[in-house]
Amino acid sequence: MKRTLLATTLLFPVVAWSALPDDVEWLTNNDEPLFASPEAKFGGTLRTSIASFPQTFRTVGPDGNGAFRVWLLDKQPQLLQRHPDTLKYIPDIATHWAFGDDDKTIYLKLNPAAKWSDSKPLKASDFSYMLKLYRSKDIIDPWFNTYYSTQIERIDALDDHTVEIVFSKEMDHDALLYFTHRLKPRAEHFLKPRADKNNDGVDDNFVRRFNFKPEPTMGAYYVGKIKKGKSITMLHVGEDWWGYSNRYYQNRYNVEKVRIKVIRDNDIAFKHFEKGDLDIYRLGRAELWYDKSQSEPFKKGYIHKFWGYNQMEIGAGSFWLNTARPMLDDINVRKGIALSLNVDGLNENIFRGDYSRKPNGLGIGQGAFTNTDLSPLPFDIASAIKSFELAGFTHVGSDGIRSNAKGQRLSFAVTYSHQIVTPRLAYLKEQAKAAGLELTMNLVDGSSAFKYVLEKKHEISYHSMGTAPRPQYWEYFHSANAGKPQNNNFTNYSTPELDVLIMQYRSVFSTSEKERLSREIQQQVHDATVIVPGVMSPYIREGYWRWMKYPANPMQKKTEALFTIGRLDDFGVYWIDQDVKKATLKAVKKGQAFEPVTVVDKRYKP
Repeated sequence: MKRTLLATTLLFPVVAWSALPDDVEWLTNNDEPLFASPEAKFGGTLRTSIASFPQTFRTVGPDGNGAFRVWLLDKQPQLLQRHPDTLKYIPDIATHWAFGDDDKTIYLKLNPAAKWSDSKPLKASDFSYMLKLYRSKDIIDPWFNTYYSTQIERIDALDDHTVEIVFSKEMDHDALLYFTHRLKPRAEHFLKPRADKNNDGVDDNFVRRFNFKPEPTMGAYYVGKIKKGKSITMLHVGEDWWGYSNRYYQNRYNVEKVRIKVIRDNDIAFKHFEKGDLDIYRLGRAELWYDKSQSEPFKKGYIHKFWGYNQMEIGAGSFWLNTARPMLDDINVRKGIALSLNVDGLNENIFRGDYSRKPNGLGIGQGAFTNTDLSPLPFDIASAIKSFELAGFTHVGSDGIRSNAKGQRLSFAVTYSHQIVTPRLAYLKEQAKAAGLELTMNLVDGSSAFKYVLEKKHEISYHSMGTAPRPQYWEYFHSANAGKPQNNNFTNYSTPELDVLIMQYRSVFSTSEKERLSREIQQQVHDATVIVPGVMSPYIREGYWRWMKYPANPMQKKTEALFTIGRLDDFGVYWIDQDVKKATLKAVKKGQAFEPVTVVDKRYKP
């Protein structure tokens, strides 16, 4: 008996679709609440910033996983979406879906209005081409090659608007929807090869040819004007964008342009914001929210403040210990480091107690996939010293730093990407000295830092990763990725036992069994102490000039950002009120003030 999962059942005639089963049962869901505002106005230019210019405009291949990727691929439409509050599946590129009888196949009916940003119509074969692209050696991306060769058997276009996806293993309907819904097409007409010696349909010179050549998108915005190293302007397709035929996209993505300026220093970016050269700014840091927001533009009500709670999944991070580097292959050294990091003190003294400690290094908030029995090692100097001594670091030098019989100093460089992190690491560095541990700070600019870590040059990397409702482990901990560059095994850690669990996790049919395996994997990684959990915040804090508007209920459970800030994904529900902007600029010129405004949305506070 077929399940009608999270959807309304519809029956469609299938005479023209001979490849479809005769009894195919189409599902859709147009009944979830809308979260944009009918008061939204179209037009205007949003001015925002990023800390570094992207190393490439590709989203696969070397350096293709950078911060700007969210604009190019991550926030682009996909086959299906999950409603950001109810979490039920809703239409996106696909209007309907149906399950095959083999527990491996799913059929999707595409929105016939869907077009690429260059006005070419979307074809079902663009999904077939996606699979061809990701399997090609020409993209120089082993992760994509492996995943899409092993997880998906085939993707076929049954006609211009109907896709059949057959996975490599049997899964329950929850899993089929999950692994289907995030798939995004690639524009075959744009990527067609000039040279194809291996006859795989992908340009032999793909990496170089498309390094700074942005592809057409399915979204409301595409890359327009580029000033290399200085700025990128995203242009709206227009009010006739195909997405507005979907009720869930109506009244969203309202600004005509998004001008993204490269400002490498956060303090300088904040000054641009205060002057009105940027419309929005993230106020996540305590000193921004509490101290720097006491300046005149805030006091006179020109700039408003917003604090909204969410229930986002928290990804893996914060301190990744590279076990391929000297001394870090010793678990006693790794435990000593974890015990030497005063993360709770960091929260109280630097973050003013607004954050909380991550329970484990692999993230939280993924339902039964998360092992809730885990907790981080506490700050404990005495226990840290015992661990270091077990590792042979028994000698304490005149500078207070320990060394072993080989003369190796207990000293590690922490790689990080932004200057604002420096005070945090400086605090931890001073605290760790009490255990005889020296932490040196290795600041590598912006996107270059992630490349540095991908190439496994780090000893300790301080960064966190995004995640999804179902965690992935193969790229982080399978031996196939250990010791190799350009993948997410930042710790270079793997074991035969983990390999077995990870492959079982990838292949198991039942979602409940996958959840159990996830918890077991998290336990083993936790016991290995290769990721030391840092802090997390179940909220967003942003500043905005008073002409920026948003719905009366701005937050959804999965709202990651209210406005388009940096690499954070937003739902595009904001707009610019040009009349308010004119009035505000006039008031600024005359020195007139408005009432200061701070908005706090606690609907999803834990």
